[in-house]
Amino acid sequence: MDLLERLLGHDRATTTELLALCAGLPDEQLDQQFDIGWRSLRGILGHMVRNVEIWTDLMLERSPRTGPAGESLPELRGRFEHAYAEFGALARRVQVEGQLNALWTDVLDRPPRPKSYGGGIAHVITHNMHHRAGLIHVLRRLGVPSVPEGDLIGWEQRLGGVAGNKTPS
Repeated sequence: MDLLERLLGHDRATTTELLALCAGLPDEQLDQQFDIGWRSLRGILGHMVRNVEIWTDLMLERSPRTGPAGESLPELRGRFEHAYAEFGALARRVQVEGQLNALWTDVLDRPPRPKSYGGGIAHVITHNMHHRAGLIHVLRRLGVPSVPEGDLIGWEQRLGGVAGNKTPS
């Protein structure tokens, strides 16, 4: 498993795991306000999903999605799964084609500015990590049991290590 696959796999799996944990919570807890950016679990999740959608749209050079977006947990999960499948396919294609340093134009910047695909891909992954830390913090404050640590090494170990590699002794 190469570095990109590790990052994409961990990002997708850990975000999906947190979405599943949140799905069991009542609306009162999903919308409870905290002293953290995006204020609530639903706010953080909606922001994360929207970020994957917008950056994927921008890097695919299509108009960013607009309009009302579903904010129920099943809707957010469906949107995340769809957007992340597109994002992951884009990231893999860009890597295979050797285009990580190639430029695309971020039309939402004023004025529009060129950005690298590698930078955009890394931004989405690290942006999600940043906000997952907030989700984990809020879930723990709410007393939700079995909140994961959220780290990549723990995720990889839960997979049973890396195929074809021996665990160092």
